[in-house]
Amino acid sequence: MSIQLAESDIQILSCFPVMSQLRPHLEEDKFIEQVRYQMKEGYKIAFLEIDKQTLAFAGFRILTCLASGKFLYIDDLVVDEWKRSQNYGQQLFQWLIEYATNNHCQQLSLDSGVQRFAAHRFYLTQRMSITAHHFSIEL
Repeated sequence: MSIQLAESDIQILSCFPVMSQLRPHLEEDKFIEQVRYQMKEGYKIAFLEIDKQTLAFAGFRILTCLASGKFLYIDDLVVDEWKRSQNYGQQLFQWLIEYATNNHCQQLSLDSGVQRFAAHRFYLTQRMSITAHHFSIEL
């Protein structure tokens, strides 16, 4: 098992089958282009693989704001639906905490859809707190 940052197009594309379980609207043939665009804005991908098969994926960025100082924000976090409850999510989450700590972040945060009850249970067992409501408007 290894957790690493995706740097090559091959590594990015290997994450698509898992990522598409969380974001089914994404198209495989446009995935690398979209990720590369986001990478220009600081987006990074960490992925957990075993025997060259991606089992878990995290898309994240490090940001700074007045409210939180420097923090690691997780945009996307998903474990392959056929491999859940095997500790892969926790291992990737701990890797993200270490990455944030090593990069002098004061906080790690994410937003989660209100319907994702299993994800919420996972976040709470990882000692995360519900600290805000997220509001948005379609433009």
